Amino acid sequence: MALAVVRIASLSDHLGETVTIKGWLHQKRSSGKIIFLQLRDGSGFVQGVLAKEDESEDIFALAQSLTQESAIIVHGVVQTDQRAKNGVELQVRDIELVSLTHDYPITPKEHGVDFLMDQRHLWLRAPRQRAILKIRAEIIRAIRQFLDSHEFTQVDPPILTPSSCEGTTTLFHTSYFDEDAFLTQSGQLYMEAAAMALGRVYSFGPTFRAEKSKTRRHLIEFWMIEPEMAYVEHDESVAIQEALICAIMQHVLSHCEQELRTIGRDTSKLEQIKAPFPRISYDEAVAFLQSTGQDFTWGDDFGAPDETKIAEAYDRPVFIERYPTSLKAFYMKPDPARPEVVLCADLLAPEGYGEIIGGSQRIDDPELLIKRFEEHDLSKEAYAWYLDLRTYGTVPHSGFGLGLERTVAWICGLDHVRETIPFPRLLYRLYP
Repeated sequence: MALAVVRIASLSDHLGETVTIKGWLHQKRSSGKIIFLQLRDGSGFVQGVLAKEDESEDIFALAQSLTQESAIIVHGVVQTDQRAKNGVELQVRDIELVSLTHDYPITPKEHGVDFLMDQRHLWLRAPRQRAILKIRAEIIRAIRQFLDSHEFTQVDPPILTPSSCEGTTTLFHTSYFDEDAFLTQSGQLYMEAAAMALGRVYSFGPTFRAEKSKTRRHLIEFWMIEPEMAYVEHDESVAIQEALICAIMQHVLSHCEQELRTIGRDTSKLEQIKAPFPRISYDEAVAFLQSTGQDFTWGDDFGAPDETKIAEAYDRPVFIERYPTSLKAFYMKPDPARPEVVLCADLLAPEGYGEIIGGSQRIDDPELLIKRFEEHDLSKEAYAWYLDLRTYGTVPHSGFGLGLERTVAWICGLDHVRETIPFPRLLYRLYP
């Protein structure tokens, strides 16, 4: 009679049953007459126990010969074990060897970061790395659930574009037959077009920045969630951003308890992330920095140390609103009451994780947009389609971009964003 194949994550639903687990040997230890097998199958980890007196000589000998990351199929009885993280263990009755591993390069000893990054394709199997990727997946699920339930439609913008969204030179160039093309640094402009057709839209996909930066916050390739909303002005957009972050946090706390425990995250800091978030103006942020002795001038952009200093004054994310027009992208709408600043907001995460959301109300006046083209030396021909959005049925509209990896780093409490994505692309790393 065939035994039920059960995922380790579901073992607690099968107490007393004889089941089959298809997976790998993570680690092994022995006291001579008892062998403890740490098994994994992708859904979780469980300890399998073999007592020499209860097993055939062949099965016990096979268990003794197993090496780290050997692929095995294990049959056994699910029993309660209050000491285990998942509350169960497996009394092993039989083992089938699928493949025996030799000289697995990542051993229980300490390894350097460069070595582990070279072995990233294998490092993903470690409990901590698996937990981070599971949390990342649940963050994505929470984002989609929030946006889908608030009548946003997902739209996929192109990855190859003929021009820059941000007006910078940090673009990856490629040839598009006989034309120049670039890897996208944002899908925002295209999402504005989609918003005029569907009202509320969002994109979720990879973006690329050719910045020669080696900070713990930067990746060359990263994933962005970019909502755009017709007939939504700045204050309403900020409120939606706040609600989205709260929804993500509640979902992760509800669905990732085991994973957060695995990575050692202090969840008390996450539990206090509740609305409303404080909002301060750029002016107030500058005054705060100056009051702490920082040499900061109005009109300067905030660096990572400045953002950290500001965020440390709060126990939850903080919005900084209305930056100087000169610091922000050409498409941001000036504050009608004060044109030298724009209707924008950056959301800084606590604990020094920096900006996780940047958003603004977009310019809806075609004449002002043409003026911005001239001020930023942008080609009218290249952006003619973008101007059409203001010529044919222009309306007030807003949008924002949420950086997935920085959000994962913050929620997981990681030192570096390189662990937040399966295969990070860094300044000096394109392998594996």
